[in-house]
Amino acid sequence: MTEQARETTSGLDAEVLVIGAGPVGLTTANILGQAGVKTLVVEKLASIIDYPRAIGIDDESLRTLQTAGLTGEVQKHITPYHWMRFYTASGKCFASIEPRTDEFGWSRRNAFIQPEVDQILYEGLQRYAQVQVLFGQNVCTVSQGAQGVALEVENAQGEKRTLRARYLVACDGGNSLIRRTLNVAFEGRTKPNQWIVVDVRNDPLGTPHIGMHCDPERPYVSAALPHGIRRFEFMVMPGETEEELFKPEAMARLMSKVVADPDKVDYIRKRVYTHNARLAATFRVQRIFLAGDAAHIMPVWQGQGYNSGMRDASNLAWKLALVVQGKAGDALLDSYTEERRDHARSMIHLSEVAGDIFAPESATAAKVRDTVMLAMNAVPPVKQYFAEMRFKPMPRYEKGLVLHASPSGAPSALGGLLTRSGDTPLGRLLGLVAEKKESFVGRLLNGFESVEPSPVGRMFIQPQVTTEDGATHKLDDVIGLRFAILAWGTDPTCGMAPEVRAFWERTGVRFLCVKPLGQMSRSAMAPPHVTLLQDTQGRIKDWFGAQKKAVVFIRPDRFVAAMASPQEVDAVSHQLARLMAQPVEA
Repeated sequence: MTEQARETTSGLDAEVLVIGAGPVGLTTANILGQAGVKTLVVEKLASIIDYPRAIGIDDESLRTLQTAGLTGEVQKHITPYHWMRFYTASGKCFASIEPRTDEFGWSRRNAFIQPEVDQILYEGLQRYAQVQVLFGQNVCTVSQGAQGVALEVENAQGEKRTLRARYLVACDGGNSLIRRTLNVAFEGRTKPNQWIVVDVRNDPLGTPHIGMHCDPERPYVSAALPHGIRRFEFMVMPGETEEELFKPEAMARLMSKVVADPDKVDYIRKRVYTHNARLAATFRVQRIFLAGDAAHIMPVWQGQGYNSGMRDASNLAWKLALVVQGKAGDALLDSYTEERRDHARSMIHLSEVAGDIFAPESATAAKVRDTVMLAMNAVPPVKQYFAEMRFKPMPRYEKGLVLHASPSGAPSALGGLLTRSGDTPLGRLLGLVAEKKESFVGRLLNGFESVEPSPVGRMFIQPQVTTEDGATHKLDDVIGLRFAILAWGTDPTCGMAPEVRAFWERTGVRFLCVKPLGQMSRSAMAPPHVTLLQDTQGRIKDWFGAQKKAVVFIRPDRFVAAMASPQEVDAVSHQLARLMAQPVEA
């Protein structure tokens, strides 16, 4: 930490205050703790929530937990390669999502037990003396100024105190007091129908995966979870009330739809909820940031509410760490809204489309859906497109801490036309697909345009690599929570100006040279500050084979900040330094 940073944080309770000890707040605090940032988590409840909520965790979130050093414990509570299948009323499968890829180092779709993972996140904070959690603290007021944020809290005994920090991250849920205090708009829509969720122990079905049963009489979901737990979700029909549904006889009627003996069901909990789709107008107001449900909420149909919050934590925490440590300027934090808000909007849209397809508003729409989806499922490339979850909008940052060689292409004319032409589930789905030009279906709908997507602004792959001692690791475990400048077959610092190298070393960068199989014996060619890796699976070679540049700048959240040829490394470094509001010192 620089002297200026020490002076600024003197007298503060923390450098960063985190409101809310849910998964987003706990993940943010773990990453900040790993970076050595003094952090204080404030939670209104007496302990973390111990009942199930989210049930799906994706590869990006597991990669974030890997960065936090917690996946060893988390893996005990997940089921990898968790498929989702859609069934017609007659029981015919019309779509199956079966992703088998692991380009980011983990299975793309996974079932998990959230309370177990939340507990791991909470216990993970005990690794850091500079991170504390205060339970039973109600937030009374919040204010901010040029030097920091002041938060007044009150405990169960009515005792009040004021906590001060340089920055505050509000992870206080969809009804966020912080967001409302800041008068940040939270716009969207609420679906008119409700759903009842039922979690049970001793799985009465025992089948794997998730079934989305599009029964026009009462659509329902059946999801297998780890440790013999199963979740059922049933649509609440017009005229039904929560009080009536929770009566034993009504619950037995519901469960008789899915189990042989509803009287032998071991219930964990039952809850009625409404699907909301909301997005905050901004994720930053001066020194306060919104994350997780405080920034966006979405229907559950693609399991992206939890995962979108984890993306927030992954994007924001390392930036806050760099700024409070004096390694980047405050302007870097503007990139949080620039990078995360558009993708959160895309995930809300995808979740709404999936919900509309699962539970259309009329029987006629359901018949059209079944006919069209069965026909599309009969085309192998289309079936593969859905099976591999290529429809999922992966984050691609157009603005923020990224250097694009040229402006990205505008959405296709057909995609825009389909999106505008009819507000129907099928029309929105086709519009979403058509705008993904890198997909087979996207090229099909766009006249087979050949568009090679730039890797800049996208997440870098995570293959297995072998270090000089012969050990094999996932790539992220070699990099750690830092920038990486990775070159294929060459020294990424060759020809790098001393001041540029000094700039990157101040951030804690790792310089990496990746060699093909069998070439590690030439390790004497690499200087001591460059880590040599062997491309164990050949995936890094394949990745660079699709690029025109041989050096990649990887951010701490594993997104590609820029590409360069060896002779362009200095120029690109200067541009990235300016985006970090920390110019290279001559």
